[in-house]
Amino acid sequence: MNRAVNRGVNGAVQRFPAPGKLNLFLHVVGRRPDGYHLLQSVFRLIDYGDELGISVRDDGSIRILHTIEGVPEEYDLCLRAARLLKDRTRSPLGAEIELVKRLPIGGGLGGGSSDAATVLMVLNRLWKTGLSRSQLQSLGAELGADVPFFVFGESAFVEGIGEKLTPVALGPAWYLVLTPRVAVATKDIFGAADLRRDTPAISPAHYVSGFGVNDLQPVTCARHPEVARHLEWLSAHARASMTGSGACVFAAFDSEARAQEVFARLPADMRGFVAAGLNRHPLYDLVAAPG
Repeated sequence: MNRAVNRGVNGAVQRFPAPGKLNLFLHVVGRRPDGYHLLQSVFRLIDYGDELGISVRDDGSIRILHTIEGVPEEYDLCLRAARLLKDRTRSPLGAEIELVKRLPIGGGLGGGSSDAATVLMVLNRLWKTGLSRSQLQSLGAELGADVPFFVFGESAFVEGIGEKLTPVALGPAWYLVLTPRVAVATKDIFGAADLRRDTPAISPAHYVSGFGVNDLQPVTCARHPEVARHLEWLSAHARASMTGSGACVFAAFDSEARAQEVFARLPADMRGFVAAGLNRHPLYDLVAAPG
């Protein structure tokens, strides 16, 4: 629902990207005593995602122009990110935020985390709060395990519960991503008794393209036949895998033309998109060095 508001003297609206990510592999290598799973993965940024319109308010209030259906205000990551930054930096300014949602909720593409990271990076600049990249990553960790990665801003080898990030240089690739009409509850997949939790860990230095699988994939596919169906179709055309805990599945191609060629064969009851891989976040330079 639209709200008529007074933006104040600072209120020029600017638009910013919140790119998605793919897990090129995802291994569960253990579990901590507190129940958190220890992971290894490579996260790759893609040039497809959400978009945020953000303007500064001089009255100190933080407004969300459009709420996401089914997401209560207390769970809105954009709102939580803005409030957290304001609280920690004691900024007198406010913000007006409009989210254009393209990444599916519960798809494993990191949409909500990416939205929160974009809010943190953008408002840190617009409010002139001057936090470093590492400080913003620490704030992001309070919002969700994937938020620090998006603030980190580079495709990365990810370890621990998502807090250990090592940049990786990945070659050019185009990805066909299928988006089943399923919202997967990550908590349910990680809580499954049949989830493998003992995959041997590797050193980031030993990662090579094509390494590994997604340990969560068998669990998600067993519980969500639509995910399994999309994966089966895509696997007939290329090496395919699930990202995150699902529901989205993807395959890599050497050229956009080849990815588009397979995309053109997509059955009428399936949907998806083609995106290029990125090695850096489009807003990487928004956070001043050192970070």
